[in-house]
Amino acid sequence: MTAGRNSVTLFFNIVIYQLSWIACILGGAKGMPLLGVGVVAMAVAYHLYRADDARPELILICAAALVGAVWDSLLVAAGWLVYPSGTLIQGTAPYWIVALWIVFATTLNLSLRWFKQHLLLAALFGAAGGPLAYYAGAKLGGVSFTDETMALTALGLGWMVLMPSMMLLAQRYNGYRETVPAQTAATGGAG
Repeated sequence: MTAGRNSVTLFFNIVIYQLSWIACILGGAKGMPLLGVGVVAMAVAYHLYRADDARPELILICAAALVGAVWDSLLVAAGWLVYPSGTLIQGTAPYWIVALWIVFATTLNLSLRWFKQHLLLAALFGAAGGPLAYYAGAKLGGVSFTDETMALTALGLGWMVLMPSMMLLAQRYNGYRETVPAQTAATGGAG
C-alpha cells in the first residue's frame, strides 16, 4: 500500500466512522434503529474489502461486538443508560449500539492505530472520549442518563480500560499492513 493510498484510506476510515455514528445515533433516537445498522453493514463490507487480510479484521469486529454488547448491557442493567429504541431483550444494549462498536472496530487498525504504541494515551483518550461520545449521543436523543454523573463516571472509567484493551486486540488481529509512520497516523494521516 502506497503512502498516498494509505492517507486516503485513513481519511475515508474517519469519514465512514463518523457517518456511521451519526446514522446509528439518529436512527436510534428517531425510532429507526435499522438505519444505522444498514450504514454500518456497508461500512464493514467496504472495510473488509479494502483490508489486506479480512480474516483478522473480522475477528476483531466480532470481538468488539461482544465487548460492546456486554459493556453497554452492564450500563443498562445498572440503570445508568436508557436507549429509546432497538432493544431486543429488556435490560440489554440495543442492537444499533452494538453496531457502533462494530464500526468502531474498523478504526482500530487504521485511523486509531497510533494508539497501539501509546497505550497510556489510549487510556486517557478513552477516559475522555468515551463519555464525550455518549454525552453527544444523549444530546441527539440516542441515549439518556438516569444519573448523568454516575453514568459519565462509569463510562470514563470503563473506557479508560476498554480503549487500551481494544488496541491490544487490534495488535493481535490486524488485517492492514502498516506502511505510514506513526507520526502521520497521529496527525490524522491526511497530510
